Amino acid sequence: MFDQDKWQEIMATISKNKLRTFLTAFSVAWGIFILVVLLGAGNGLRNGVQHQFMSDAVNSINIRGGETSIAYKGLKPGRNIQLTNDDYYEIRNKIQHIEHSSATYAGWNSKPMTYKNRHASFTVRSCMPDHDYLENATIIKGRFINDIDIKDFRKVCCIGEPVRDELFKNEDPIDKFIDVEGTPFKVVGIFTDPGNGDLNRIYVPLTTMQRTFNGQNKVNNIWTSIDKEGFDNSAEMVTQIRNMMASKHKFDPADVDAVRIENWTEEYTRIMNMMTGIKIFVWIIGICTLIAGVVGVSNIMMIIVKERTKEIGVRKALGATPSSIVMLIVQEAIFITAVAGYVGLLGGIALLELMGSKIESDFFRNPEVDFTVAVSATLLIILVGGLAGLFPAIQASQVEPVVALRDE
Repeated sequence: MFDQDKWQEIMATISKNKLRTFLTAFSVAWGIFILVVLLGAGNGLRNGVQHQFMSDAVNSINIRGGETSIAYKGLKPGRNIQLTNDDYYEIRNKIQHIEHSSATYAGWNSKPMTYKNRHASFTVRSCMPDHDYLENATIIKGRFINDIDIKDFRKVCCIGEPVRDELFKNEDPIDKFIDVEGTPFKVVGIFTDPGNGDLNRIYVPLTTMQRTFNGQNKVNNIWTSIDKEGFDNSAEMVTQIRNMMASKHKFDPADVDAVRIENWTEEYTRIMNMMTGIKIFVWIIGICTLIAGVVGVSNIMMIIVKERTKEIGVRKALGATPSSIVMLIVQEAIFITAVAGYVGLLGGIALLELMGSKIESDFFRNPEVDFTVAVSATLLIILVGGLAGLFPAIQASQVEPVVALRDE
């Protein structure tokens, strides 16, 4: 394999046929390059979609009150269905496989707030204690809203990092008070969130929001997540919730406008299945491109063997064994495909790095490719390239010297 004379002869053959060697190598390099880029782009699209879901729990169900569109038991359509705290507790306690749950009441949106002589505007969001799990928020200091805050109507808040940076600068905000339009809220925690739009918030207890704005026990949104056992039964859970709300608020269970329920688990599964389909399609295109490269190598190797028939006859007449002739041709095929595959691999990875830094967006992020997969594909095409040279080489090595020495 490492015979110096053989390698000198291989290099001499390559140097005599530069164009042919370049075209052979290009077909292999292009196949690997396209496969790597397609796989990376597919992963970039998948990562972008997953990033969109990362800001919230993907295994979640969102329930909002609506307006009836179907007459029911003598009641006319057009009635507003207002969800309440009782609905929240009933869903949380009676529906199986609920992991976390929260409810919100819309009182404040983006409101001016003050600390000392610093002023800023951020979103005020009311919630229940599990809300940080549903938002995929991480508490980096202090704590989140708890059950005692809800029970005692405490004026406390948990703030996002941008709120801390804008109002408190280098000061520790824990146990300090933020004035929100005349109402002081004590900072009990600081959070971070993978969804950038969710960071510009302060979270306050739901009951405090309701009391401050005379919201009574009204809620605008009930949000729950599903545990692992219930993940595959999310559609059944949606039906149970709708039937429960229909019985309590007296509307037709078939009236989807009365209570709007968004099943993010089902939506996430559907989109991820679509991404899997795209990945399979990308693999098919990439493999077809590789096959085209391999066919090119096979054709070129057949031409090479044909051109060297007389040379092979001389070698056999001088005592060369068939195995030595086969190894010479196979080594040449492996060398060309190895160099070309490596160049294609590097080119594909370089382009993905450039794509990642230049065109990253909310729907396209980190267009990376599994290095093991890329290297495996490169090794595979090297192996196939060797096989492409093997069969014509075996055929040539079996030709009798007298036949091979005839004038073509």
